[in-house]
Amino acid sequence: MRLVVGLIGRAHGIRGEVAVEVRTDDPDARFAPGSLLHTDPERVGPLTVASVRRHAGRLLVRFKNAGDRSAAEGLRGTTLLVDSADVPPIGDPDEFHDHELIGLRAETTEGADVGTVADVLHNAQDVLVITGPDGSEVLVPFVRDLVPEIDTGAGRLVLDPPPGLLELGD
Repeated sequence: MRLVVGLIGRAHGIRGEVAVEVRTDDPDARFAPGSLLHTDPERVGPLTVASVRRHAGRLLVRFKNAGDRSAAEGLRGTTLLVDSADVPPIGDPDEFHDHELIGLRAETTEGADVGTVADVLHNAQDVLVITGPDGSEVLVPFVRDLVPEIDTGAGRLVLDPPPGLLELGD
């Protein structure tokens, strides 16, 4: 699975730098010089980071493949991606990357099949979007009281929903 880490904006200066809209929690690691980034569209990359710096609150990146302003302008609108396999796990057993949760089978504490985690929403409260076997969707706040067990190795998580939570969409 590929994860979005940035979006290339406009060119900056004449040496091939571009402004990057950061979409990762660890830009220092993702945009370190020498890092290889996949691209969408694929024909543009992969791109290798040559240098990075901050300027006026923006991240400016120069890629080895784009040495001047014209080449940098051609990158505008490109989405930068990394393979999820290249993202190290979080050391905290109570924290997860979205890609570790998406695809997990969800079941209740009694063993009833609820569905599969389709997405994780990050609003005021993190919320799991679970698609049921019938295609219905249920939203479950991602808190320990409601999701007491997560076993990524076994590909499942356990829900302990209060009465009515799983029936809200019915």
